[in-house]
Amino acid sequence: MKRIIKKVAVIGSGIMGSGIACHFANIGVEVLLLDIVPRELNDKEKAKGLTLENKAVRNRLVNDSLTAALKSKPSPIYHQKFSNRITTGNLEDDIAKVADVDWIIEVVVERLDIKKIVFENLEKHRTPGTLITSNTSGIPIKFMNEGRSEDFQKHFCGTHFFNPARYLKLFEIIPGPNTSQEVLDFLNGYGEQYLGKTSVIAKDTPAFIGNRIGIFSIMSLFHMVKDMDLTIEEVDKLTGPVIGRPKSATFRTVDVVGLDTLVHVANGIADNCSDDERHELFKLPDFINTMMENKWLGSKTKQGFYKKNVNADGKKEILSLDLNTLEYRGKKRASFPTLEMTKTIDKVVDRFKVLVAGKDKAGEFYRKTFAALFAYVSNRIPEITDDLYKIDDAMKAGFGWEHGPFQIWDAIGVEKGIEIMKAEGLVPATWVNDMIASGNTSFYTVKNGATFFYDIPKKEQIKVPGQDAFIILDNIRKSSEVFKNSGVVVEDLGDGILNVEFQSKMNTIGGDVLAGLNKAIDIAEKDFQGLVVGNQAANFSVGANIGMIFMMAVEQEYDELNMAIKYFQDSMMRMRYSSIPTIAAPHGMTLGGGCELSMHADKVVAAAETYIGLVEFGVGVIPGGGGSKEMALRASDTFKKNDVELNVLQEHFLTIGMAKVSTSAYEAYDLNILQKGKDIVVVNKDRQIATAKAYAKLIAEQGYTQSPKRKDIKVLGKQALGMFLVGTDSMEASKYISEHDRKIANKLGYVMAGGDLSEPTLVTEQYLLDLEREAFLSLCTERKTLERIEHMLKKGKPLRN
Repeated sequence: MKRIIKKVAVIGSGIMGSGIACHFANIGVEVLLLDIVPRELNDKEKAKGLTLENKAVRNRLVNDSLTAALKSKPSPIYHQKFSNRITTGNLEDDIAKVADVDWIIEVVVERLDIKKIVFENLEKHRTPGTLITSNTSGIPIKFMNEGRSEDFQKHFCGTHFFNPARYLKLFEIIPGPNTSQEVLDFLNGYGEQYLGKTSVIAKDTPAFIGNRIGIFSIMSLFHMVKDMDLTIEEVDKLTGPVIGRPKSATFRTVDVVGLDTLVHVANGIADNCSDDERHELFKLPDFINTMMENKWLGSKTKQGFYKKNVNADGKKEILSLDLNTLEYRGKKRASFPTLEMTKTIDKVVDRFKVLVAGKDKAGEFYRKTFAALFAYVSNRIPEITDDLYKIDDAMKAGFGWEHGPFQIWDAIGVEKGIEIMKAEGLVPATWVNDMIASGNTSFYTVKNGATFFYDIPKKEQIKVPGQDAFIILDNIRKSSEVFKNSGVVVEDLGDGILNVEFQSKMNTIGGDVLAGLNKAIDIAEKDFQGLVVGNQAANFSVGANIGMIFMMAVEQEYDELNMAIKYFQDSMMRMRYSSIPTIAAPHGMTLGGGCELSMHADKVVAAAETYIGLVEFGVGVIPGGGGSKEMALRASDTFKKNDVELNVLQEHFLTIGMAKVSTSAYEAYDLNILQKGKDIVVVNKDRQIATAKAYAKLIAEQGYTQSPKRKDIKVLGKQALGMFLVGTDSMEASKYISEHDRKIANKLGYVMAGGDLSEPTLVTEQYLLDLEREAFLSLCTERKTLERIEHMLKKGKPLRN
């Protein structure tokens, strides 16, 4: 049967329930959020003379929870107006409304007795055929559906979202004994296509896949850290970005999640997995028991493995817990020779061989931790899943690992992994040796642009399912390369569409990237139908690398600097005025020049998690790659819909002047960086390149014609310039901005006003680009600007323009 999800009911409005409700609202689904009725009045309600029968009181818990969620940072919702899609209520007055929803998601406290009561009440009102799932992190599904009707059991399973629901991509689907295959197939597809998740069907085992492996990794480390006499700073240094893990690494992550949450899951595994060969590792070390007794649970109790403190000088500092004395002390610097050897290795996957070969304590740490991890995951098959790729998917999507355990093992070498296991007294599961004996020397291979994995029962490599909707650039880069230089790789995506992929550090845009972009347009105009600018790195682009600009300005090479800025501008204009459609696919940080490039594409296919903005004010300049011109142009286009032209222009001016950055792609519409009716947003970033390709192909096939260059941009001249100058003078006088900030703002105002023209005038894009470039160059001669850039260089911050 065909299922369409128009409305869901979320039962339970705690942090997880409200987060799930917000994410369904994010994708346009109507949500009914219900919670229990308070049993007593609070002080505010008593003061107002309210009673327990008052609706505001009866809905207080759900409304307070949702309000707190919407105020939290990072926000659980793409745009605050999306919260209008959520209706709140309580489980006594409003439970009958679940009859009208397509999916009921239970997110109440992790107690089986309470969940069973909730399900009994829901079944009285649920319409047969309606999906019903539990967001449990470990309670067996088979226990929850006991005593329920046949229809209930057929449509019931676990759907485990990870917190925060908006940001963590793992969506575990756990079938019950009687869950229909149709329900599992639907949820698997819906999670990926609509919710933007990595859907993983898990077995009904304690902690499922993600938490079973993730908690093992943390508990294994807890038992190892004192044996190796490592500090928490050293562990976080070793388990963070250097191996493709989040910056919060291990101990900071536990502080954020809450030690009590981790202990709860670990105890659940210890109690229910007596046959686990590493069962002893799930027993809590003494220092964890002491922290639990002291309620040092992390951020929620203001102290955990780290603690914020104000020292005797009144300065804020972060203290670290000494695991030997269990006293807080000043942070210690962590440094290892082995890590120094990886600094020149950009790709994380290429570091693992170096790390396990290290001769210092870091090398020993990696050999021990990876040996334990490899042995453990191999022995979890077929207990928690039949397919090894699902373990990797779960760890990447649920814990933010760049590479899953089997991918890391492949990077080190399967036989090398077995070797380091033996050195630690560990052995892999029998199937690993059988795999090698069958002639398969790796867990994964890539063939014809697709990823294959080793299927244990078949003893052969088979294609990972669900890839047809994706284009994985790592898989096609070598075989589909059309052009390459030090800054970009241009790949043939098929069907007449090229992709240009940035390869610079943090995808900054310099001369080599611009040369590659222009070359890609040349090739596409000659032999292809369209061009996508996209990559699958952490961020689309943090902007133009201004280190070179700084050097030119210091050396006073202004002619060369002028040429460099003009080259950037001309490249952006080629994005707009080429003979083939150009599609930008921004995601993550898309700042400065990355934003300017996106704004000049024929269409933007943005990932929902795109943080985009023109941030040049931070380094003392204005957008110089067409961004200032483009905001003036977009303001002019808006004049036709709005009579208050000065107000419209001022809004666009402030977008640059306040260096506004959207916290989602949907917020970028408010800034007019993305344009409604032209640009689109995709929730699943994995689909982004394929979607961008599809639009490039569609636009080309519809008969794309190169647009004539604009010469109808209305600028307001002195009328607007006067407004800007008065405003900046007032802000400086009120000490909201510095003298240098006023100077930058006035330069921007001059560009966006179109200069000091005596009356409103229609001008060309090139006219505004010339003003923009002149203003940018003049600011590069300012001492304050150079000081700001030099400060950023010294602090090691990403240089972006």
